[in-house]
Amino acid sequence: MNTQITQIAERLRALREALDLTVDAAAAKAGVSAADYSRYESGEADIPMSFLIYTAQALGVDVATLISGDEPRSSGYFLTRKGTGPAVERRSAYKYQSLASGFRHAKAEPFEVTVEPDNQTISLNSHAGQEFNYITEGSMQLNIGNAELVLNEGDCIYFDASKPHGMKALNGVRVRFLAVVIEA
Repeated sequence: MNTQITQIAERLRALREALDLTVDAAAAKAGVSAADYSRYESGEADIPMSFLIYTAQALGVDVATLISGDEPRSSGYFLTRKGTGPAVERRSAYKYQSLASGFRHAKAEPFEVTVEPDNQTISLNSHAGQEFNYITEGSMQLNIGNAELVLNEGDCIYFDASKPHGMKALNGVRVRFLAVVIEA
């Protein structure tokens, strides 16, 4: 597992211990099985971004704290310059760059997401809340429930994130998009 995932896993474990929660109790709050929570907390498994967002909400911290280890401090505004902001690279094909990591108690989590082309099948996930995606570069296939959609540069979609969803880059070209996850 990569170093970033290992560091996030360590922060998950430290937070659970600081809150004096058992793995079972933390897993119940996060809406996952204790076995899955243990795998995420140990760094043995890839940690879905949706899990981090939902867990941060459930445990009362900002998602930026789990991603970067830094506490957000801004409440008036937070500026993220191009190419900055903490990034999490999940697997080799996915990179999430947080665009509002310094804003305390954000009601939405905006990310610039980069998906490299690969031949893997689409991995579906779901989480509470809603999601908005705006394609800034390339094309992607987005599956939501039973729908299979193709989005191209300039296209956008807003959807119920509790529906199983996943994406992949198309045409052998990287896709980049703005993803905004709105809490439930």
